[in-house]
Amino acid sequence: MRLVRGHLAGDAGASGPARWAVRDEEGDRLLPEDFSLGEALSSGLGHFRRSFAAATGQSMKLASLAAPVDHWTEVWAAGVTYRRSREARREESRAPDVYEMVYDAPRPELFFKSLGWRVRGHGQTIAVRPDSSWDVPEPELAAVVCANGEIAGYTICDDVSSRSIEGENPLYLPQAKVYLGGTALGPGIRPAWEVPDPYALGIRLGIARGSREIWTGSASTGLLHRRIDDLVEHLLRADRYPYGVVLATGTCLVPESDFTLRPGDEVRIEIDGLGRLVTPVGAITDIDP
Repeated sequence: MRLVRGHLAGDAGASGPARWAVRDEEGDRLLPEDFSLGEALSSGLGHFRRSFAAATGQSMKLASLAAPVDHWTEVWAAGVTYRRSREARREESRAPDVYEMVYDAPRPELFFKSLGWRVRGHGQTIAVRPDSSWDVPEPELAAVVCANGEIAGYTICDDVSSRSIEGENPLYLPQAKVYLGGTALGPGIRPAWEVPDPYALGIRLGIARGSREIWTGSASTGLLHRRIDDLVEHLLRADRYPYGVVLATGTCLVPESDFTLRPGDEVRIEIDGLGRLVTPVGAITDIDP
């Protein structure tokens, strides 16, 4: 079962709001038109679970998917939470010691990534910055968190990143991470009660260029260097998210330094039990916000 968001047949290109639905083997059961992820996450896990009961009995199929977030949902991310990520950041940076220090530090690296209206969904175009020469996808397990800090579910995140900009100076990280088309989530939210062990999920990344697959890799969340609940605790330590928050937990698959994304590529990310997030790559001018 997944919580998904998308358009009905005939409305795929509509500019109006997408509809929320509960997806299972029978199809998609629409939730009320006024359903919002923020309201479902506004309390705790029990309230989020009860919100699924509002789905109608009629089963149908959404024609296209959008990112499973509300317009103003905040998306945050953690960095350097896997050994491979630490190594990649050291390779790219003129100040490699900062990444070595944060990998084992009690306090994790956490940074703002996006607002919901900027997030891309399954089948929608992600982008590379025009002022960057080295860009990569970063496949990540993302936790969907209730206002009280309980984890409601999980989804797939592509934390698209400019390695050339961050590598020039770590203080440029917001520019390397936060831009139109720099975040994708989907295809839906898998409830936490259906993910028995979030530290035992296989992650696979494939990048296609034309008819050729030019990069593939696989790993597991078992390599995660930090606890997800510890990342959430630090995020909520001095802040509040009354309508919930999405927190990407870091990447363990980073293409080598001789690889960069190009417009026309296609990124395919799979995580066990969460589905498959597929996004074409374009330029920022290809995206209508």
